[in-house]
Amino acid sequence: MPTSPPASSPLRSAEELDAAIRALFSHRDARLSDVQRAEYRRLLDELRQVEQRDVTAAA
Repeated sequence: MPTSPPASSPLRSAEELDAAIRALFSHRDARLSDVQRAEYRRLLDELRQVEQRDVTAAA
């Protein structure tokens, strides 16, 4: 089941999420730990929500 950010916290912008994702891969050894992979999945889930919100707002 996908996790989502707590209802009380607003979604971050796509730019903020992109920066957070890039930061996970900024080290030379691009292998992620289990914790980092979990964070990556959370960031992707949040990014999808932002993208869906943006598409809905544009429609």
